[in-house]
Amino acid sequence: MIHPRKVLNTALLAGVLGLAGCSQPTELPLSDGEPLIWEDLRGEWVFVNYWAEWCKPCYEEIPELNELNQEPGITVLGVNFDGEQGESLRQVMNDMGIEFQVFQQDPGPGFGWDKPLALPATMVINPEGELTQAIFGEQTKAEFMQATE
Repeated sequence: MIHPRKVLNTALLAGVLGLAGCSQPTELPLSDGEPLIWEDLRGEWVFVNYWAEWCKPCYEEIPELNELNQEPGITVLGVNFDGEQGESLRQVMNDMGIEFQVFQQDPGPGFGWDKPLALPATMVINPEGELTQAIFGEQTKAEFMQATE
């Protein structure tokens, strides 16, 4: 039997991939004001996680993402669903215990991604820089690691 979450993920991923454009942003501002050079992440698995302060499953998933970010060859980046920026964003990150980098604003439109309709949501980008999976719902580190197999 196919798990309903897998069917949903596959359908949503098809929609996201169908919208993905060929050009990608090259420099993306992070919450600390420093730019992230997207091309510097080539060769790594990248997990772009959408979260919100009001999302209980997001809070519960943050420690798993913090641990995932410590794995060699993996980078976790966050996106605040509510569009917080500057000091407000940094305060929410601190309150939630987020230890990974967070984008100053949603990079999704530059990549052709629609804003997720459910949280938490994580876009999985392979070492070649291709979106391979969109994962919805709270995950464990082990479940995220399965996406790299």
